[in-house]
Amino acid sequence: MADELVRISEDFYILSTSARLDDRTRVLKHGDTFAVFDRFGDIDGFGPAELGIYHEDTRYLSRLVLRLEGRRPLLLNSSIQHDNASLAVDLMNPDLVGAGEVLVPRGTVHMFRSRILWDRACYERLRIHNYGQLPVDLKLSIEIDADFADIFEVRGQVRERKGRRLPTRNSGDSIVMSYEGLDGQIRRTRLCFDTPPDSLTDAAACHRLRLDPYCEQTYRWSVSCEPERAEIATFGGSVARPCPPATFHFEDAAAKARTEYDESAGQQTVLTTSNKQFNDWWHRSLVDLRMMRTETVHGPYPYAGVPWFSTAFGRDGIITAYECLWFQPAIARGVLSYLAATQADSENPVQDAQPGKVLHETRAGEMANLGEVPFGRYYGSVDATPLFVVLAGAYYDRTGDLGFIRTLWPHVERALSWLDRYGDADGDGFVEYSRQSPRGLVHQGWKDSHDSVFHSDGRQAEPPIALCEVQGYAYAARVAAASLATMLGLAARADQLSRQAELLRRRFDEAFWCEEISTYALALDGSRGRCEVRTSNAGHCLFSGIADPLRAARVAQTLVGDDASFSGWGVRTVATTEACYNPMSYHNGSVWPHDNAIIAAGLARYGMTREAATILRGLFDASLFFDLHRLPELFCGFPRREDEGPTLYPVSCAPQAWAAGAIALVLQSSLGLEVCGAERKVTFTRSLLPQFLDEVRIEGLRVADATLDLVLTRHGDDVGIHVPRREGDVSVLTVK
Repeated sequence: MADELVRISEDFYILSTSARLDDRTRVLKHGDTFAVFDRFGDIDGFGPAELGIYHEDTRYLSRLVLRLEGRRPLLLNSSIQHDNASLAVDLMNPDLVGAGEVLVPRGTVHMFRSRILWDRACYERLRIHNYGQLPVDLKLSIEIDADFADIFEVRGQVRERKGRRLPTRNSGDSIVMSYEGLDGQIRRTRLCFDTPPDSLTDAAACHRLRLDPYCEQTYRWSVSCEPERAEIATFGGSVARPCPPATFHFEDAAAKARTEYDESAGQQTVLTTSNKQFNDWWHRSLVDLRMMRTETVHGPYPYAGVPWFSTAFGRDGIITAYECLWFQPAIARGVLSYLAATQADSENPVQDAQPGKVLHETRAGEMANLGEVPFGRYYGSVDATPLFVVLAGAYYDRTGDLGFIRTLWPHVERALSWLDRYGDADGDGFVEYSRQSPRGLVHQGWKDSHDSVFHSDGRQAEPPIALCEVQGYAYAARVAAASLATMLGLAARADQLSRQAELLRRRFDEAFWCEEISTYALALDGSRGRCEVRTSNAGHCLFSGIADPLRAARVAQTLVGDDASFSGWGVRTVATTEACYNPMSYHNGSVWPHDNAIIAAGLARYGMTREAATILRGLFDASLFFDLHRLPELFCGFPRREDEGPTLYPVSCAPQAWAAGAIALVLQSSLGLEVCGAERKVTFTRSLLPQFLDEVRIEGLRVADATLDLVLTRHGDDVGIHVPRREGDVSVLTVK
């Protein structure tokens, strides 16, 4: 009954029906394929529900369990390697008993699993070593299955009908499991074994092995995802691409992954600090960003998060690109190109699409293909469209790439037209949303849970809803577009946009400021009543620059100045003083790293780098407690307690692109750093380093066609800036 109530109130809620036995999953991703394993390297029904190997929103392998004499090995160690490309797991045998005696004492046999994900396939190498003084005879089994579940089924949705499993093909050294979906597509999972198993069935592969003392045996196998055809979106339509079986061996895939990593790392700005733990957090964030980045025909795009959101999301991609803009501007160019190519052309209520609107989400699974979920190509975001324009302006400021902006300008104009016509449908000057289809998202800001917009007494706000941060994005979009129009020689258009921005700024302050709670209202509801609650959304108003400078310090105080909003680890989405506060909720009291990064950028915009450094300190401290130093999508908003870490949220994505990118924007904000390729300068405004960072080194920072190295050293509350290398025309400025 409780599950039914959840389904009625929120169609796309992610079910969490039981506590995890072990939250520490291991994730690999390459392109449109990702895999989630438990720490043993298994995909087991006793682990988290999301375990599996997935391609384009379909789970191609739902069981992969290693057994020794029918027993689960004992775990010694499990880790994702430093480049995020491979999983390494050390195991040993348990006591193996027969006829009432121990035949093989535990710890006699060591097993080392190595795993690589590459080009729709997972490659595994297993080395088994006998450290005993006697020979051992063992049965090694690999239990397998494929349920071909859609990602939304894995998330908890129940389907009335499904496609059909086709007969399994078994050739002795390989097995092919197939599924014909209701969408007419055939999806195949192929397992190939380098060493033919002694027995191979639909459910398991078994090897009998004899290991002499101190001898080793190696086995290799691959799991490839083979959709009947994959579609690549292009400007003119789509192109069919055949998906042949995997052709590499483990060592080949590992070499290709290593080469790809080395090439990517060689193009990056290098940042190191005096704090090794901070360096570990920075490195993990970088390799997570690299893993989440997917090459598309339009350029690199950071997919949102594993497991639930491993696809292109407009809002997530834009914010991730913005977080990384100062040191990796190529991501922003890829995001802008992709979103321009997928910008809506017509009205479609089912997709919440309107001309000029920027993509919210795209999906390629069976349920999306059939319209069982509306997300095949879905536009239910009110904020992605203005943020697209904001990113375009920020990209030009960072790079000076006016040629690209010229090609992008028609799409910027279409986005601005959407803001004026569809975003402000009632003509009141504010951008609001209400879903066009009963299957669409109820709320269409970044806090898109069904209960995330409410009044001070806890009543849910009725649409159409104008969120405070969205007005800020619309303001910033017009300011950015005015600047771009000036650069393109469109003086009249620039003047018009500037006047629109200023009018919105004045009207916003009048309509949204709440004197009694010293911050901006979360939203205006359909009757233009104010949702007078303290939320993190107001911090985004600092980020966009729409906040009155005379109000900024008071807004900052509500965010980081007391423990109602600031948990000690970060700013909560909703303050503890509010009616709907719940530290275990998705959007009503939790802590989101990307949200905190945007708030930090807003604080720095108004000169409050000390407050930005407070957020940096909180997130850094939190990172020390998370597995692999990986900040998750969100964590619970309980107050910080002595000698305890932050509390995990049970279905949080990890890695999550905009959580990984948070470190870059928060550090940039604390440093007051601005990189302007258009003006060939780097500026540090009121730079501040927290006490845990004595020095920050930035090497290979590209500014237009120039390159420089920077060393920042903390001297109490002051920061010294040294430029040991400068190649090309670029200036470095400091503002106190």
